[in-house]
Amino acid sequence: MRAIPLLTLLLSGCLALPAHADEAQDWLTRLGRAEQQQSFQGTFVYERNGSFSTHDIWHSVQNGQVRERLLQLDGSAQEVVRVDGRTQCVSGTLVAGLGNSREAPSRALDPQKLNQFYELAVIGKSRVAGRNAVIVSITPRDQYRYGFELHLDRETALPLKSLLLNDKGQLLERFQFTRLKTSAVPDERDLQPSAECAPVTVAKSKAAKVESTETWHMEWLPPGFQLTTSSARKDAQTKTTVDSLMYSDGLARFSVFLEPISDAGVTEARTQLGPTVAVSRRLNTVDGEMMVTVVGEIPVGTAERIALSVRGEKKPAPQP
Repeated sequence: MRAIPLLTLLLSGCLALPAHADEAQDWLTRLGRAEQQQSFQGTFVYERNGSFSTHDIWHSVQNGQVRERLLQLDGSAQEVVRVDGRTQCVSGTLVAGLGNSREAPSRALDPQKLNQFYELAVIGKSRVAGRNAVIVSITPRDQYRYGFELHLDRETALPLKSLLLNDKGQLLERFQFTRLKTSAVPDERDLQPSAECAPVTVAKSKAAKVESTETWHMEWLPPGFQLTTSSARKDAQTKTTVDSLMYSDGLARFSVFLEPISDAGVTEARTQLGPTVAVSRRLNTVDGEMMVTVVGEIPVGTAERIALSVRGEKKPAPQP
């Protein structure tokens, strides 16, 4: 699942212009407001690892509430419906990278904070989906995160196109609208989920929230990343507690999952699919051996260093 929502991504370029950080910050401020203020509907293409998929999107903003529905047009009719950034139902398995964590609300961009860890610049103009766009580059100031190139609609600041790039400038992920309509609120019928869209409460009922017996901390984090959410759940089948922590620098995200190892044959692993990496390693604690897994859209070297820095200690017993 991707750590970054659709409206905090989109880019590409031509017709180079002088780079102005202040102008770039202004555009990102507008982008941060666009998701909460602008209704639209359209069709976009998503590319990762050379594979393409096409999606319809309906995004409605009314009375302070943001409702959104995504429908994958290739293969089976897979969809996701969100309200204020929280997933309400899912049908099938939407292409990885397009779904938020079910408990992660949408975020507002803070350009001043981002400027500490990314170089922001307006680098050109383009035309996407028949609309004029300005190109904003977001280049990391270190090797611990990825960069973006955003093509923002000149009229609304919505992202028309987005490229996620590694430190060698190689394309990891692309979003690009082929059709976008911003003149009217999407029809109520288009925002309604299909009968196949299963409520997420079904999945949530499989695990109960519990109090973790461990307190976890990282001996190293990439500069600017801070803990945003943490939780502990007990799986109804295995009876084990799984701790999860989510970190963000205001743009990129990663999660750390910790669970007891019940199978001696479980091995450490490192996998990457496009921009999404998953690194797992064993960790010895006072309660026994744990598996630490770091998942996010960050470089694999960053994920490995985070996984190696995880430490846990027993929580003190509550005082009577």
